[in-house]
Amino acid sequence: MASILSSAALFRLCFSGCGLSTILSPAVNSLPAEIRTLAGNEPRLQASTGMMSVTIPFAGLDMRALTVDQMLARPSPVVQNQQLVSRRSARFASQSISATPSASAAVVAEPALRYAGDANQSAGSASPAIASPPEPTGNGRSALHLDHRGSPGQLWQTIKAEARRDAEAEPVLASHLHMTILAQKSFAKSMAFTLANKLSSPTLLGTQLTRLISDAYSDDETILQACIADILAVLDRDPACDSVIQCMLNFKGFQALQCYRIAHWLWQSGRKTLALMIQSQVSGVFHVDIHPAAQVGQGVLLDHATGVVIGETAVVGDNVSMLHHVTLGGSGTGSGIRHPHIGHGVLIGAGVSVLGNVFVGYDSKIGAGSVVVTDLPPQCVAVGVPARVIKQKCDREPSMDMDQCTDFLLDYQI
Repeated sequence: MASILSSAALFRLCFSGCGLSTILSPAVNSLPAEIRTLAGNEPRLQASTGMMSVTIPFAGLDMRALTVDQMLARPSPVVQNQQLVSRRSARFASQSISATPSASAAVVAEPALRYAGDANQSAGSASPAIASPPEPTGNGRSALHLDHRGSPGQLWQTIKAEARRDAEAEPVLASHLHMTILAQKSFAKSMAFTLANKLSSPTLLGTQLTRLISDAYSDDETILQACIADILAVLDRDPACDSVIQCMLNFKGFQALQCYRIAHWLWQSGRKTLALMIQSQVSGVFHVDIHPAAQVGQGVLLDHATGVVIGETAVVGDNVSMLHHVTLGGSGTGSGIRHPHIGHGVLIGAGVSVLGNVFVGYDSKIGAGSVVVTDLPPQCVAVGVPARVIKQKCDREPSMDMDQCTDFLLDYQI
């Protein structure tokens, strides 16, 4: 067998048959021993190193469907935060989007429940979370009907309706929307296909990544729960986001965060080599560097996202909003906890650096360009280099309002 396959022969070999094919490589003995060891321990890297045989699913369209009977709320990684009544109703009413939160969702102890669904909701119960099809409103935003519950199936109906609407309005995007949305069988498969095509390279095949991401969604349904929470966070807090599909396909902060969640799943599963490869691809494609060992909560917004760095031992709570060029960096060379812990509902402005093993209390706000090197109490406003507290007992969850100016006008010093 020739050591190098022609591109035409490789195409026929990869895409013949019933959607599965095997690539055989004869160049095993010519590879360095270290590469052979890595590929032997991580089958997903075998194609990249040219080793052994690799089974590739065609276009990721024949994977098993993901079924989520109920949405489960993951325990918070940081301090538990009492949740007040959501501001979603007022926010969406001002933007011509109706919101009818259920009574059980008005006050919840776990902030993630506001976006991800009620853990006590029965599998067969109907929820009015998202009605379709959405129609453009006067201000350009989709007329989505959202409350604090959601499921992949309900969100998927809205996404497909938006895709059909956009394909009709913009024929140039019709084939793109068909491949990423309309040809897929579920929200999970569509997300897997979208993320895989963002991360793929000539040696890290999109078909392999599609199967990998789909496996992650099937193995741990909280990953998909967090994905839905992150989508709704963008819709709730970013006025520039007009629709669910815009967030899903075009917002790189959201996409980078979902890729991190896959890398974190790999890291937790002991597949650290592949997790670090995914991290490297995310950093190169999106300019967002989140270590796969970091812990990031649900309902998180990375607005613009360029230059965001979250280190290995960092912990980020639920409902956190951060802008571009935010660094949650480490201090020292030790192997212990050396990165920040960010509480629930924190707003971190553009260009903020939080360095070392410091705690930022829940519902706090950090002004743009600040450098935080000491602990911050809950519900405070901090600004400056180094940052100091200029206001205490601020409003609940400033991450929801995204107000980055008002509280900093008094006694602002650098």
